[in-house]
Amino acid sequence: MAEALVKEKPSLGYHEEKTDTVIRLVSTRKRKKEYQVTGIQDIASENNWKAWLYLAPVIILVAVFLLYPLVNTMFIAFTENYKYATGEYDGFTINNFGVILGLTPTTSGAVVTDFVDYAIPNTFLIVFLTVPVSTLLALIIAVALNSIKWFQKFLQTVFFLPYVTNGIAIGMVFSVIFDQQGVINYIFGTDTAWVFGATRAMGFVPLCIYIVWSSIPFKILVLLSGLQGIDKQYYQAAQIDAAGHAKTLWRITVPLLSPQIMYLLVTSFIGAFKEYTSIVALFNGPGTSGKYGVPNMYTIVYYIYDNLSTSTSYAAAAAVFLFAIILIFTFLQFAVSKTRVHY
Repeated sequence: MAEALVKEKPSLGYHEEKTDTVIRLVSTRKRKKEYQVTGIQDIASENNWKAWLYLAPVIILVAVFLLYPLVNTMFIAFTENYKYATGEYDGFTINNFGVILGLTPTTSGAVVTDFVDYAIPNTFLIVFLTVPVSTLLALIIAVALNSIKWFQKFLQTVFFLPYVTNGIAIGMVFSVIFDQQGVINYIFGTDTAWVFGATRAMGFVPLCIYIVWSSIPFKILVLLSGLQGIDKQYYQAAQIDAAGHAKTLWRITVPLLSPQIMYLLVTSFIGAFKEYTSIVALFNGPGTSGKYGVPNMYTIVYYIYDNLSTSTSYAAAAAVFLFAIILIFTFLQFAVSKTRVHY
């Protein structure tokens, strides 16, 4: 169907007036495909199936190993007496969250408070002690390495070695160093129990040192790459203004490294909330007494693994609890980054 539109132009100053006729062709046929317009096919849109085909392996892996476990864990968290081996359960309930928080007794009538007394406070202590300290130390070391020209590559390799070393092996070395008959007590002439038989407070000393030491290398690598991308003219301007090293660090280096620092803080907080390997490596169990005794070194993830096969519903509830905490902290960090991070 054709529509004719007649559009008159104003007078051109001559005795006659000209008119333009615009013809618009409108098809009455329904398009067979969304990417087909006026009989001409969009080849890029038509070949979208190829993109989905290339993405299919990754999508399948994400669905199987990420989405399904996440949804399944949330489902198990609200089931009663879930059987790990058979997948059977007695119904749905919200009491699992009350049990792990020590508000509701278990099916046997006991009130268990290990999660509240040890797992939650220990996890938060690890997060807020190790993440700021390791990030600050990594920043100082990265700045120092960036200013060193001789042996810079060698020193980078030395600092990066802990990152590629087995975590359990490192933990075993630390447990020997901090043993009551170990190197630390020998150097300082003390007889303090740092690991086995230690108090909860003393056990945190080697634990936090181990976590900080093992987490620094990756942060140094990221910060060092960011430092090497900063334009030198900013430091030249600071020298002209006679700015000191400390002022240059906090006024120039830190703001220009804010994207890398933000990335490290987000990933470090998530990693610290999921701390588990260090506890196993140092104490060979959930407490300073090893596998037996009071689980005074429990973390949330250790509690999840410890109850996964015997009390699956409680473990799933703890996992959902941890997921919610990490989600909240991540959103808070992104909210702060909108005013603090400079791209």
